[in-house]
Amino acid sequence: MSDVQQRIDDLVKNNRVMLFMKGTAQFPMCGFSGRAIQVLKASGAEQIKTFNVLEDDEVRQGIKDYAQWPTIPQLYVDGEFVGGSDIMMEMYQSGELQQLLTKA
Repeated sequence: MSDVQQRIDDLVKNNRVMLFMKGTAQFPMCGFSGRAIQVLKASGAEQIKTFNVLEDDEVRQGIKDYAQWPTIPQLYVDGEFVGGSDIMMEMYQSGELQQLLTKA
């Protein structure tokens, strides 16, 4: 595993709710990242850890390889890849995301 893959793996496994996004939770730099933060907050997520991929080109590319998912944002919960903003929105609308985030 490369250094960047190890860094990503550590972030994913050491944070219950991990969102790789463009910008920050306070200042999202793209609409999809903004929507992802809104959906997480509306779902009752607490202690959301975010990583701004615009500040690290290695992670920006590495996260796409890590999940074999071509777009950002990417959400991980309990070390598992959940999806991007479209999947998050679908899960929110069905109630799945709230259940995932509130389970003990």
